[in-house]
Amino acid sequence: MKNNSVLTCLTEESVCGNLSVLNNGSQLSPVVPNSTAALPNPFVQPPWQVALWSIAFTVLVTVAISGNLVVIWIVLAHRRMRTVTNYFLVNLAVADASMAALNTSINFVYAMHNEWYFGAGYCRFHNLFPVTAVFASIYSMTAIAVDRYMAIRHPLKPRLSAQNTRGVVAGIWLLALCLALPLCVFSHVTQGQGRIICSIKWPDTMSGNSQLVYQFVIAILLYVLPLTVMAVTYTMVGITLWGGQIPGDSSEHFRQQLQAKRKVVKMMIVVVITFAICWLPFHVYFLLYGFVKEIYKWRYIQQAYLSMFWLSQSFTMYNPIIYCCLNNRFRTGFKRAFRWCPLVRISTDEAMELHSVPRQTRHSMARYSVSRADTSLITTLEHNSSDEKAAPSKGRAILPVLPGSSANGDAREFS
Repeated sequence: MKNNSVLTCLTEESVCGNLSVLNNGSQLSPVVPNSTAALPNPFVQPPWQVALWSIAFTVLVTVAISGNLVVIWIVLAHRRMRTVTNYFLVNLAVADASMAALNTSINFVYAMHNEWYFGAGYCRFHNLFPVTAVFASIYSMTAIAVDRYMAIRHPLKPRLSAQNTRGVVAGIWLLALCLALPLCVFSHVTQGQGRIICSIKWPDTMSGNSQLVYQFVIAILLYVLPLTVMAVTYTMVGITLWGGQIPGDSSEHFRQQLQAKRKVVKMMIVVVITFAICWLPFHVYFLLYGFVKEIYKWRYIQQAYLSMFWLSQSFTMYNPIIYCCLNNRFRTGFKRAFRWCPLVRISTDEAMELHSVPRQTRHSMARYSVSRADTSLITTLEHNSSDEKAAPSKGRAILPVLPGSSANGDAREFS
């Protein structure tokens, strides 16, 4: 049947045009007639549909690239923003911006016409990079969740140093490349039904189930596992920050630190929920194919695919919007970046918001800790210095501020 061959083309080609991790492989390759005459492309859409999808993807790519580049500039150009959490946000922004620039626009062209115009070399890169970028994005968020957990649940333990943070980032990208490497190895460009196709030709070493097994591994590693880790860590952090009255230190500075930590956690929870919503339909769609192959016989499968593709890729543009809406310093950074716009106004206080914290202020911040468990044991440095000459009173413990601990390192967390 003609429709079967058409839909089979869609299963193989358009998947490669999105996350090639979810490609359906050569076992679905269409039967090409012996005649070399080119057949009309069944995936060409009416001009009005092309126009609407073009606008949607143009907005997505523009906002994603510009927004994430501004996030990178805000963190790297302002010393006050150079924290462990923000360095992971930079890694997330790099992955999202490169995904939008190098993959989303190419995917859109491919998904619209199901014909590959970009050569064999870029076909391999095109299948390699999306999984690499998504892995880097989701595990940057996972690293932030673990870092927040350690900072809030175990504030006196040493925090990640700048060197260790760079090592974690490098490790994330290395693992991402290893995971995506099979997609590059098995990529190939073929010609079928008069059109050039970029697809994945999976080996038959597992009775033709290589693609399905790999697809399940990807769903676990890129969705289920990191979301589970973040759900557990943020639940425990939420219990600590919102679980009731915190005994001990009730100073104004302590309360400000607590509110700042709550804002950071709220922002990251919104980012995680956004990721889960954007990528859920996409993973369900391709996992469903492993059991119900007739899904590609649906009349509007191309529009459904484009919709899920747009939703999944739109995650790359949401993060900068979330930062701007939920974080004062990022909002100030965006105002500074777009101060050339007549509608953007930045006050004097906002202009000073991203300046480095004065040395004296940083030292005074080190007097406090936000830990629930240790609040009653922490005293100010003034008490510490005055008590050096006298024996400490019964029941009071004087704890030093540990280098790299939350009492010192977290004082500069963005709020």
